[in-house]
Amino acid sequence: MPNDTRRTSPRSAAAGARFKRDPKKKPATARKPSPAGDGLKTRDAAVSALFSVLIERRPFDDAFANASAARDLEPRDRAFARLIATTALRNRGALQAVLSSYIAKPLPETIGRLNEILLAAAAQLLLLQTPPHAAISLAVDQCHADTNGKRFANLVNAVLRRLSESGQGRLADLDNVALTFPDWLLARWSDAYGPSEARQIARASLVEPALDLTVKADPELWAERIGAVVLPTGSLRCAQAGRVEELPGYSAGAWWVQDAAAALPVRLMGDVAGLDVLDLCAAPGGKTAQLAAAGANVTAVDKSAGRLSRLNDNLTRLGLSANTVVSDALTFTSEQKFDAILLDSPCTSTGTIRRHPDILYLKRPEDVAALAALQLKLLDRAADLLKPGGTLVYCTCSLEPEEGERQVDAFLARHADFSRQPIMLDDVTIPLAWRTRDGDLRTLPSHFADLPEGLRGLDGFYAATLVKSAAR
Repeated sequence: MPNDTRRTSPRSAAAGARFKRDPKKKPATARKPSPAGDGLKTRDAAVSALFSVLIERRPFDDAFANASAARDLEPRDRAFARLIATTALRNRGALQAVLSSYIAKPLPETIGRLNEILLAAAAQLLLLQTPPHAAISLAVDQCHADTNGKRFANLVNAVLRRLSESGQGRLADLDNVALTFPDWLLARWSDAYGPSEARQIARASLVEPALDLTVKADPELWAERIGAVVLPTGSLRCAQAGRVEELPGYSAGAWWVQDAAAALPVRLMGDVAGLDVLDLCAAPGGKTAQLAAAGANVTAVDKSAGRLSRLNDNLTRLGLSANTVVSDALTFTSEQKFDAILLDSPCTSTGTIRRHPDILYLKRPEDVAALAALQLKLLDRAADLLKPGGTLVYCTCSLEPEEGERQVDAFLARHADFSRQPIMLDDVTIPLAWRTRDGDLRTLPSHFADLPEGLRGLDGFYAATLVKSAAR
């Protein structure tokens, strides 16, 4: 299976999405690295991050931050290393199938970082158009530097040379969805959304996403300055953004990075100006910034002091303020009740695979039930903290019904003093296709499919608006 910690066996390619690429056309994900980006340290950071995710089962963002910091990479080199690693994770199944076709004999158990070195090199050669001499020679150098991998240096050289000559044709015949996605997740989505939609979701989840921004004001103005488009939801989308810190308006605090789908739950709350609003599980802080920019008196709660510190730094850049509290949301107490509460609950995050491909390798079927149990407790805690007549918006970035629709149905069955409020926003901002039968929000990675290539897709989100009855 794709989640095997060592290697993925090739499967027969199923009908559907395959690698069909004009060899003369540069892939949409390809970016030209800086000259220094051709160095060993850059590749080594990518391989280290891959090893941490696939073998040590560590979250990619943490693993990559440590790997790039340890090698003191320059920003452009860090960006290229990240691109190598995420491209390899998104296409791991197909890349490993091609690599396996060039390796005649089974490899021993103790091979160091060999698989990850080959995977990173294959991503460069077949998907990022890295010059073969650079990708191959540096992969060989990485083998020589690896205690358990150095005996395979000649093998790496031979395999990658053959792959650079004929791997593109082999890759084109493979079904990356079937090879990369775990069977349990595809089966779940087929049950929830139907086989055809499940496959579209999976295909969209394996495409590198564009950069989305939420602006404080004047979206058309900032879209022109940045070179972005304004989505119907109001977010800005940039196909080729470069470094975020170098974009117009960053230092002025005009906007912040936030997926277009993630920006919708706050909008379901309506006018929050002057209201006391609690943002539970607030980090990384995009929704906190939205609430503060809309004039709410925000209390932002998160159990991670480090993540809350970064949230505060971002609020300072934006010229916004909130009362931040380091606390577990389950044990958070307050003397006051809140007019509105946003609960962006911890979840399996299966709607964000396009931004976090490590989810494919870190999540397990049993995680769904475990997180659903936590969400139940968080919802009950939020209900206690809400004023009579107040509004609770519950959301997750999961595509699993147990963490969305079924969770809210169960909550309403437990809390007779709450009722569901269907989406009140117009059909342009939130199309009817994004609304559930009960009027909740359900976005899918396959949405915005009609946009130009490089601008398509959306994080998968679920959100429901729950209103507490007024005191009698």
